[in-house]
Amino acid sequence: MGTGKRLVQYALNFKAVLITGLSMLAIAVAADLAAPLIAKEIIDNHIAVSGGAVDFEPIAYLLILFFVLAIITAFFRYWQSILLQRGANRIIRKMRNDVYEHTQTLPIRYFDNLPAGKVVARITNDTEAIRDLFVTVLAQFATSFMYMAGIYIALFYLDWKMAAMTLVLVPLLYVWMLVYRKYAARYNHVVREKVSEMNAMINESIQGMTIIQAFRRERKMKEEFEELNDEHYDYQKKLLILEGAASYNLVGVLRSMTFILFVWYFGTGSMSGDTAITVGVLYAFIDYIIRLFNPISGIVNQFGRLEQSLVAAERVFQMLDQPGEAVVDKKVPRYQGDVHFDKVWFAYSENDYVLKDISFQAKQGETVALVGHTGSGKSSIMNLLFRFYDVSKGTITIDGVNILDMPRQSTREHMGIVLQDPYLFSGTIESNVTMGDKRITREMVIAALAAVGGERVLNHLPKGIDEPVVEKGSTLSSGQRQLVSFARALAFDPAILILDEATSNIDTETEEIIQHAMNVLKKGRTTFIIAHRLSTIKNADRILVLEKGEIAEAGCHEELMKLGGIYYQMYKIQSGMSQTQTIG
Repeated sequence: MGTGKRLVQYALNFKAVLITGLSMLAIAVAADLAAPLIAKEIIDNHIAVSGGAVDFEPIAYLLILFFVLAIITAFFRYWQSILLQRGANRIIRKMRNDVYEHTQTLPIRYFDNLPAGKVVARITNDTEAIRDLFVTVLAQFATSFMYMAGIYIALFYLDWKMAAMTLVLVPLLYVWMLVYRKYAARYNHVVREKVSEMNAMINESIQGMTIIQAFRRERKMKEEFEELNDEHYDYQKKLLILEGAASYNLVGVLRSMTFILFVWYFGTGSMSGDTAITVGVLYAFIDYIIRLFNPISGIVNQFGRLEQSLVAAERVFQMLDQPGEAVVDKKVPRYQGDVHFDKVWFAYSENDYVLKDISFQAKQGETVALVGHTGSGKSSIMNLLFRFYDVSKGTITIDGVNILDMPRQSTREHMGIVLQDPYLFSGTIESNVTMGDKRITREMVIAALAAVGGERVLNHLPKGIDEPVVEKGSTLSSGQRQLVSFARALAFDPAILILDEATSNIDTETEEIIQHAMNVLKKGRTTFIIAHRLSTIKNADRILVLEKGEIAEAGCHEELMKLGGIYYQMYKIQSGMSQTQTIG
């Protein structure tokens, strides 16, 4: 379905308010266009034929009618403007909600190649451009077309031959619109893409400001941004040149052409005696021709906004067309926690497998640790279990049920995760533990924090669990953020718990608290631990050693140490480093 048709579908959701607004606009146009006919009546039937004695009574009635029509015009134009803008705002509100809601259903894979800034640009900038379409362009086009239709009806009523000549303006406008859109579409695509890229770069720069400044890359980032900004400026300039040619110059040429036709037609007709024209008709005709160019100018001047809005709408609909998975409220019974990977293969890109024939089982209440060098596939296993991605081949079952047979959100209902760098949202400590779930009470938050030892770190905060948290929790230490994430996981009481390198960013002083929190969390749960510090997983029931996407070794700590393989070497290196650091 084309972009235009889809925009119409959105508009039809609010057709009542839009139709009412357009109806009021039609009344206003009709009242406004009656004015020249009243002036013609006054001139031809009450002034030109009076012979010097003017009867002011009928003129007074006509002037009163003229004034009443002006009031009607003003009244209905005001309300049509209010209603059309109200309808436009409702359309954009629905569209923004739809786009944002759809982003929540998109797979993680989609965001791998689309920077956050570009997503933000589509939800905010592009929808705002579409708002211009409904608020300004739609109103202007509707007004202009109604005025043009009314003016042509009046012109044909006054003199059909001259009116027929002025119809040449319609195909000329249409041809010009086709030519304009051919170039404007290309320019607008580049302009909006550059806006998205600048948003993405700004977002990335703010997130990585410490790295930029630490490595003195401020000048380099400035140059890269200026390059994007300059290209955006160049295409904006091309659009300005195109719009400049489309607005004043085009309308001026058409106006001059029409007046030449008007003078030629009435002038030659009067000189030959073939045409008898009254002063009133002449006045009305000139008035209507002058009025005709106001809507023409309005249409031409909106070509730019029309094209920008259509390009923006195309980008928004491209995102809405991405296949997502609807959020469902289907509840599943709490897992026992038996997890089985059976000959699982997985590739982020086609046939480039990062996991190869992975098979293992984690029984209820067991702790399974995943270790290996960077890129060995540890995080990919957890991504599959949490269904951030789905397997390429093989199956993953929980309590014997294939996770692909469950809705994605239901699969995660009884899972919890603690990340290496926990993400905290703007709000408070309490809201970051509850995540807005009303089932988790304030008492449960306090209990969860106490259970993981959070009070030892958080009790010095002035407002306790009501302490404000800014984006990403940047005002808290890494240990504090980690404890909040542990309390969050505990409060939701998951059956399956994933600890993704939860101690790698923790200082030695806080590590004891974190280890206590991990032990509390693991009780009665099937737990998967991704760890770099092998000392933290010595008590795991099973340790899987991954190498290039395959399970190279498996067993408990003592078994792997006796094996003398990869795990043994990794453990000895880390132990040696620890001893060296202690001696030093």
